[in-house]
Amino acid sequence: MTELHALDAHDQARLLASGEVSSVELVQHHLDRVAAFDQQLGAFVTVTDEAALAEARSVDERRARGDDVPVFAGVPTAFKDLNATAGVRTTMGSVLMRDNVPQVDANAVTLVRRAGFISLGKTNTPEFGLSSYTDNDLVGPARTPWDLTRNAGGSSGGAAAAVAARLVPVAQGSDGGGSLRIPASCCGIVGFKPSRGRVSAGPLGSDWSGLAGDGPLSRTVRDAAALLDAMAHPMPGDLRPLPDPTTPFVDWAGREPRRLRVARWSTPYLPGIEASPESVAAWEETSRLLASLGHEVVDVDNPFPPELEPQFNAVWSSGMAAAPVPDEALEVLRPNTRYWLQRGREVTGPQLAGALQYLEATTRALLTAMRDFDVWLTPTLALPPQPVEWFNESGDPAEDHRRELLFTPYTAVYNMAGVPAVSLPLHVTEATAERPALPVGVMLAGRPGEDGPLFSLAAQVERVAGPWPVADLGR
Repeated sequence: MTELHALDAHDQARLLASGEVSSVELVQHHLDRVAAFDQQLGAFVTVTDEAALAEARSVDERRARGDDVPVFAGVPTAFKDLNATAGVRTTMGSVLMRDNVPQVDANAVTLVRRAGFISLGKTNTPEFGLSSYTDNDLVGPARTPWDLTRNAGGSSGGAAAAVAARLVPVAQGSDGGGSLRIPASCCGIVGFKPSRGRVSAGPLGSDWSGLAGDGPLSRTVRDAAALLDAMAHPMPGDLRPLPDPTTPFVDWAGREPRRLRVARWSTPYLPGIEASPESVAAWEETSRLLASLGHEVVDVDNPFPPELEPQFNAVWSSGMAAAPVPDEALEVLRPNTRYWLQRGREVTGPQLAGALQYLEATTRALLTAMRDFDVWLTPTLALPPQPVEWFNESGDPAEDHRRELLFTPYTAVYNMAGVPAVSLPLHVTEATAERPALPVGVMLAGRPGEDGPLFSLAAQVERVAGPWPVADLGR
């Protein structure tokens, strides 16, 4: 029999429904894996083993009585430590918040639990989710299970590491500039950023900038679709709500897509940055695959202007500056956090309004100009997973930021445009004497609101190119 942790969430749910395994057995199996591997990985900030087992026992009792239970009742998952969880500490990756215990759940947490998933705890994230790599002063870095000397990416790095190492089959993450797709690429899994407004930031969060939103990390496209199906329900008062999808995303993943027009480019939108040979090779392989499936693949120049970057930074840093951090607490923050806080405090109200208007007007014009294409294809990252110390080894936050741009010059533009985007683990580098084989993701983006058709294409690619390679750690 296949090991329980090797099954995706759908197959785990099938075993639970048939009675071949109990929820207690399944949850304990994954908790044992967390205990065995997480000290190496740094995937979790907090593990809620007692609460998870108590919930698993309740699910088993309900099944034994013949009660109706959700499809995924008893399947393990985890929540990113940026998302509020009632009664469970939510540190946001900061020592400043190490004892913060929310009184309410984030809406996405409520909905995932309502779908039956059982949380094993809170996954690692950089301080306040500010970085494209995951490290903090609470538990240290999250590492990709493909090479424990390399960072898992960020800011959902702990969640991606947990899924890739098979500590959980699926996990919730969030993405304000690439934070689902970056770690998905580094860890060799699927990371799906939904359209703007698809997942509510409520009840206490805000979508004021239109950049960030929650989404799924998984090892299969159908699991990503199912987790987004659970989360994709608006709350009253949402700023940009999209209605419940008329067709479940899982159903879209089971559909064969029509012939699509695919625009492709590999040149980053920022000057002076080049994609690595590995990233370009993955992108070329994917282009050939899409053409072989009957899609029309067209070379275009990168349509995103470099002037977006400073405007994005004004919005990004203003969000940090709005955090209620007293001056006397600044010394406990990491240098990178203080860097963005200071930059945000220097942005004036008119500058912030201008930046938001520029992002909206520019991406609207771009989407209009690109309306004849169904999908965009780029590398996910410009570089393979990087050593843990690479980003901040200089000690200079400005150099840290420069290296992050060298690493991830593709992802943030899709947050600015509000479109759905997915990183698929379509390539693995050759192992060398200096490093083992490493995963390299490729990114597909769709039209605003068309998450379903993007799932259809991603699932088609997975059927042809999968099953995806698996890291040796935790097989």
